[in-house]
Amino acid sequence: MEKNKNIISQINSLKEKIQYHNELYYNQDNPKISDYEYDQLLLELKKLEEDNPDYINENSPTQNVGGKAIREAGILVKHNVPMLSLDDVFNKEEVYAFVERIKKERKDAKFIVEKKIDGLSLSLRYRNGILEQGVTRGDGINFGEDVTENVMVISDVVKELKDKIPYIELRGEVYLKTKDFEAINNRMEEEGKKLFANPRNCAAGTLRQLDSKVVKERKLSLFVFNVQEADGITFESHSESFEWLKKQGIKVIEGYKKCETADEIWQVVTEIGENRGKTPYDIDGAVVKVDSLLDREYFGTTSKVPKWAVAYKYPPEEKETIINDIRLTVGRSGRITPTAIFKPIRLCGTKVEKATLHNQDRIDDLDVRIGDTIVVRKAGEIIPEVVTVIKDKRPAEAIPFVISNICPVCGAPTVKDLDSAATRCTGINCPAQLSRHIINFASRNAMDIKGFGEAYIEKLIKEGYIKDISDIYYLKDFRDELIEKGLIGKEKNTDKLLKVIEASKENNIDRLITGFGINNIGPQVALSIKNRFENINELRNAKYDDLIKVDDIGEISAKAIIDFFNNQENIEILEKLENAGVNFISQKEEVLGNKLEGLTFVITGTLPNMGRSEMGDLIKKNGGKVSGSVSKKTNYLVAGENAGSKLTKANELDIKVLSEAEILEMINRF
Repeated sequence: MEKNKNIISQINSLKEKIQYHNELYYNQDNPKISDYEYDQLLLELKKLEEDNPDYINENSPTQNVGGKAIREAGILVKHNVPMLSLDDVFNKEEVYAFVERIKKERKDAKFIVEKKIDGLSLSLRYRNGILEQGVTRGDGINFGEDVTENVMVISDVVKELKDKIPYIELRGEVYLKTKDFEAINNRMEEEGKKLFANPRNCAAGTLRQLDSKVVKERKLSLFVFNVQEADGITFESHSESFEWLKKQGIKVIEGYKKCETADEIWQVVTEIGENRGKTPYDIDGAVVKVDSLLDREYFGTTSKVPKWAVAYKYPPEEKETIINDIRLTVGRSGRITPTAIFKPIRLCGTKVEKATLHNQDRIDDLDVRIGDTIVVRKAGEIIPEVVTVIKDKRPAEAIPFVISNICPVCGAPTVKDLDSAATRCTGINCPAQLSRHIINFASRNAMDIKGFGEAYIEKLIKEGYIKDISDIYYLKDFRDELIEKGLIGKEKNTDKLLKVIEASKENNIDRLITGFGINNIGPQVALSIKNRFENINELRNAKYDDLIKVDDIGEISAKAIIDFFNNQENIEILEKLENAGVNFISQKEEVLGNKLEGLTFVITGTLPNMGRSEMGDLIKKNGGKVSGSVSKKTNYLVAGENAGSKLTKANELDIKVLSEAEILEMINRF
């Protein structure tokens, strides 16, 4: 009896873990463990259930596909054909056993071996040759999500077939090429946003975006790997359907091979494994399928997997090496990233000699030190990662590594984020993040220097014309040089930008304060500061007790302001700005009333008649506050067309959504 209780407890514990990781992987696109670790949990549960069949039930993760359809991502669509997962195998013996099982029933059976792309499944429905609908896997059995609008902007998706057959449904894999994934993460870092863990997560999150413009920018790719059903055309085999698809211009899985024996199959599986580091996208296995469609029909499916196919999962390739150094780099957002530099090794066919250690928490968890022997593998077969430290081989002189409290580039103090594990440089003039700082200073929410884009800023920094924000206002002194070098364009374009820069000197001080880029001091806080202090110099001399009394300023923000104005470099920049004629005096703006006092608004999307900044000014003039992000403190979301994720978040938090007309009526009604 005690033994039974123990088995039930083990099974229930494994089910709970697997369901938790299913939710993270399929529905949140945010897995916390590797595919290999997940597979081991599932294998352990399968073994327990096989040994104790009385405890198997239909709700077990071994009996279900894994995900669920999420209504927020799009309209729910019923699957015509279930989008099942595949039965996983992990060694040569299991591959041969599968082939033997098939051959026992169909001795002349032939097979197709394909790469298994690490992405997310999508079905494409064509009616009379025209793409009608794109549907995600969802729960795999009953419903998926309609993502047609996003599918239409994926360049690999064929919108019209050459042969206008009545109906055909295809299944494919949406994925991101490695270079496109890296470009997205570089952009996310520049914008100070959370990075995607891997290409699969990024692709899944992108396909569920509510704004198809974001989908197009991120350059998703697609391979088709199966004909789900068809009307008006018949195929005898999988390979025949592939040849027809290629004639339609459809991109099918690359390098698939037709095989007859287990030896041939294993050779192809091995070749794919040896070359998986050379592909421009992630591969997480090889798929072995029966080629004949009649044979597939004969073998059928279980509730979760087809009986005519298996997915071979490659074991993670791991190797030992020695850490020679841990180097710190500063990104454009100020984030300091530690990187392990080690003795070169070969993984998945490529030379590897460094791997990110992410942050101080990761370093502490691993207890990794210079001189340590480490085990390295490629996460998702692409990104090198340090798996563990072999402490038995640790040199006696090895000491714990701590990220310095001084920026390695500019020498400014570093701080650890309160809401993440990241360490950041606080120096706003740090050369590593100068371009981002200048972009912020010139942005619409700050000094609003229209036409002063990133390309111009990068050129001017590279040529030495801009070393800090104050240099923007001295560019006029180099007008002729700028025109001659064409850094901003010809004479007309250069003069136009210089005129806009000159006009920005008259901005009110809240815009200037926002442009300083002080930690936690955004446009709304800057507005509160402007309303409390007469000028920048009064703010500069303010004590902690003065600052803490200002609306929206807490202990951390007050300290950040004091630190900013006590920095000698910043003092010199302020003097240069004042000498250039930049306004330092708080100009009291028109106040229309206090009708919206005590209310916080977020504005998103394209409004019919007003710009977002114009709407924000109107709200502020009526006593309201404007925030850039939706939270529990938000009272109203003002939403126009293409509202995106902020609208989704507002609906989640049950925040009232107003149109432009409704907010105007609200102001006029009170």
